[in-house]
Amino acid sequence: MKLAEALQVEHRRPELPTLGCRAVIKRLGLADYAPTYAAMRRFTDARGAPTPDELWVLEHPPVYTVGIAGRTEHFPRATAIPIERVDRGGQITYHGPGQAIVYALVDLARRGLTVRGMVTFLEQAVIDTLAAYRVSASRRSEAPGVYVDGVKIAALGLRVRRGCCYHGVALNVNMDLAPFSAIDPCGYPGLAVTQTSALGIAAGTNELGGELARRIARLIENK
Repeated sequence: MKLAEALQVEHRRPELPTLGCRAVIKRLGLADYAPTYAAMRRFTDARGAPTPDELWVLEHPPVYTVGIAGRTEHFPRATAIPIERVDRGGQITYHGPGQAIVYALVDLARRGLTVRGMVTFLEQAVIDTLAAYRVSASRRSEAPGVYVDGVKIAALGLRVRRGCCYHGVALNVNMDLAPFSAIDPCGYPGLAVTQTSALGIAAGTNELGGELARRIARLIENK
């Protein structure tokens, strides 16, 4: 996803003092996409100044999601996999079992974080998680996400409303990558994708999702 498309921002609340609250990590297991998306929006709409930030660790059944800038030329020609249009920025991506997802429901204004700063934290958390397993990864300034030797291993996208973000980051762990070949991932034709199991990392989605969430929490709490 191009940076301008990966993030969709609405007006922000006036900045509030940082309350120093700890982020709450919740494990949702294998969760259908549509109700999870609706729950993120409800949480964001209902939260107030003292509401703790939450990080939701989960996997989805097979689903393509398309951001508000999504163009049909990047879609699969024919597929039995459902396609969900959502309010994050960016183009089309794929989620499925074996992918560790962390949705970051964070009050950016309260923590004094910019959108770019939150994107950097999500990318850095993936980079640090992979480094703990002796895999070197990096970011690309023109295309948000995390890459290993130029091949994408994690995608991200955010929506910001009233100074609070939702959506988050998806790390490919041990999944069927074939559905990526039917699309232009994140709007890039021919973009190669990989996963941790192909890089010699034996840890599964539960372990890597939990580790990723803990690293995101530390980054936002120690900002």
